[in-house]
Amino acid sequence: MAQIPASAQAGPESPLLEVSGLTVEFGHGADKVRAVNGVSFSIPRHTTLGLVGESGCGKTTVGRAIIRLLKPAAGSIRFGGTDLMTLDDSGFRPYRKRIQMIFQDPYSSLDPRLSIRGTLKEALELGHPERKSEWENILEEKMRLVGLAPEYLSRYPHEFSGGQRQRIGIARALCVEPDLLICDEPVSSLDVSIQAQILNLLMDLQDRLGLSYLFISHDLRVVKHIAREVAVMQRGEIVETQETEALYRAPVHPYTRTLLDAIPGR
Repeated sequence: MAQIPASAQAGPESPLLEVSGLTVEFGHGADKVRAVNGVSFSIPRHTTLGLVGESGCGKTTVGRAIIRLLKPAAGSIRFGGTDLMTLDDSGFRPYRKRIQMIFQDPYSSLDPRLSIRGTLKEALELGHPERKSEWENILEEKMRLVGLAPEYLSRYPHEFSGGQRQRIGIARALCVEPDLLICDEPVSSLDVSIQAQILNLLMDLQDRLGLSYLFISHDLRVVKHIAREVAVMQRGEIVETQETEALYRAPVHPYTRTLLDAIPGR
């Protein structure tokens, strides 16, 4: 398996992820649509950046471009000092383990035909093929990390609530021991009380495992609890980036003020 060159691993003081001038387009010719236009941001190690905006503004497209589910038209995506856009599929393979995504819908992101053990083993085949004799211990460890009993491994997705399924999705991402989690609206489909539990779990995991997060959301109330810094997207562009408390206290861009004014009881 290809290894990440030592020269490409940046020091602890440098950002883990640096996105610069990222542009993503769909369609061709007269039908071409620029979904993301020149987006730039960075995420320091062990911290969370909230990426906020209305549905359709391009924030999920940014996340999918970072993990190569979409091909950018321009820009750079530097991870640990290496521009991922310069790598072919073979060169990118070692980074696939280090960047994982948690999806919005816990109901559709798990294969209903697979037990939870089967779902997590698929991740272990990517992350730890050489440790097959340890897989069962790793599975049990990841289940405990997300607050689920190892006995649940033999069950199937339909036997779990939405919040439990999202915990399983998090456990699946953790199986490959990533450095960065892209959290794409991970609590938007959950009840408010369950949202708080998942946010608390993510913050606890960040403290325990040293994770970094790109937390994508349309809800500034949610982002306030987890992000150190917030980038606001409108129509494919980032219009404002500030530390979270500063943004809530004194937003600069009119669109940010509009989003904040829409929060009930603020």
